Amino acid sequence: MRKIILSLFLVTLFGGCGQDPISSDDYGIFTSLDAETVIIDGLIDSDITQYWDNYIEAFPSTSKMIMKDCPGSTDDIANWEAGRMIHQRGIDIHLPSDAVIASGAVDLYLSGTIRTREAGSQIGVHAWAKGNGDEATDFPVGDEEHLDAIAYYTDIGFSQEDAEAFYYFTINAAAADEIHWMTDDEMEEYGLLN
Repeated sequence: MRKIILSLFLVTLFGGCGQDPISSDDYGIFTSLDAETVIIDGLIDSDITQYWDNYIEAFPSTSKMIMKDCPGSTDDIANWEAGRMIHQRGIDIHLPSDAVIASGAVDLYLSGTIRTREAGSQIGVHAWAKGNGDEATDFPVGDEEHLDAIAYYTDIGFSQEDAEAFYYFTINAAAADEIHWMTDDEMEEYGLLN
């Protein structure tokens, strides 16, 4: 009986009924620089699409995004959905000289209609991993495990050939627990700037 009471207490205490809804004035990692410019700074999580919807509702004339310190994403699916939304709105994305983006944040950066960067900004890529320890490079080229990421790149304007080239570059550049900081030549080769 004690175990049942303790379990009910823990479920109530730690949100057995789900998380509190996000209020319409909560923009998460998005902040406004001005009516046309949004800054994104921080880790991208599962709520990114709701934060973006809230932000665009409040600042509908947004046309430019500045990325600052964005270490990655905890939810690829939500991140890709947000990237598609940003791309469909025709948002340009810029990296100032002190920007550091990596992993899933690079995918979001690529959603920009026009992508620019200043010298000094850093772009880091690596392989993905599953909770069971499997890494992207454990699956052969063309395996269905790779298709969602490649489809995302084509959805945001890459050709099939360029999407595959960049994707396979990233998963071979560094293991999931490491990072590869792209060179200027690599950024040019894989079409990160346009």
